[in-house]
Amino acid sequence: MRIRTVDAFTDRPYRGNPAAVVLLDEEAFPAEERMQDVAGEMNLSETAFAHPLSGDAEADWALRWFTPAAEVDLCGHATLATAHVLHCDGIASGTVRFRTRSGVLTAATDAGGVITLDFPTAPLTPAQPPPGLAAALGTGPVSVHDTGPLGDLLVEVADEAALRALTPDSAALRRLPHRGVIVTAVADGRDGAGHGNGHAYDYVSRMFAPSVGIAEDPVTGSAHTALAPLWSARLGRDSLTGLQCSARTGLVRTTLRGDRTELTGTAVTVLDARLCAGW
Repeated sequence: MRIRTVDAFTDRPYRGNPAAVVLLDEEAFPAEERMQDVAGEMNLSETAFAHPLSGDAEADWALRWFTPAAEVDLCGHATLATAHVLHCDGIASGTVRFRTRSGVLTAATDAGGVITLDFPTAPLTPAQPPPGLAAALGTGPVSVHDTGPLGDLLVEVADEAALRALTPDSAALRRLPHRGVIVTAVADGRDGAGHGNGHAYDYVSRMFAPSVGIAEDPVTGSAHTALAPLWSARLGRDSLTGLQCSARTGLVRTTLRGDRTELTGTAVTVLDARLCAGW
């Protein structure tokens, strides 16, 4: 079985967020245990499995995502990686519709390989910081939001420098009742209206999800469905660019369209291999 590793939300290899992609020939998924074993073997933030759909009027492919420890309901970078593989293989062009645990998601690829995902916007609700949050992060929050079905806690900190300096306690974060913790700040030099700093990005973020086996995710597409409404409201623009400040880094362009958020980026294939034993 062929498997690809694709670096998503970047135009350079060994940056962005790597995802493994397996395109299945049959119109069915293998046993869940087998997919989880492959995801554990790849040991990337997510491994995506997709199979074609011939009898579904709303979707072209079924898509599932697995971290090394668990299946997840929504994943941006592995969806972008899957669309990239379909485009590069000549299997699909234009817009591809994926049936997922979060409904039908679309990925539109232009002639230059730029991919735009259409995802549900996370509903934000102001929340009180849970006990132990500041100690786990090593800094106090400016604001905290619950992200509803996304399952993450969105935490704003004082500034970009504070965000970049975080060295959180993974064991303490794992005890919080959330899938992960998204930490964010406005980009250095931006004023309250989002005007000028000379950077190619408007806000910064980091994502920690030790409860699903990811100490720090390099670039998290799904997190930007919560980041987009937060920063679009603050900066007064529907279209923004977020920089995820992991060691690998990556840029996600976001466009807020009410209850939907568009996530735009590019991807690079870095490995093309075959699964042998146990498949």
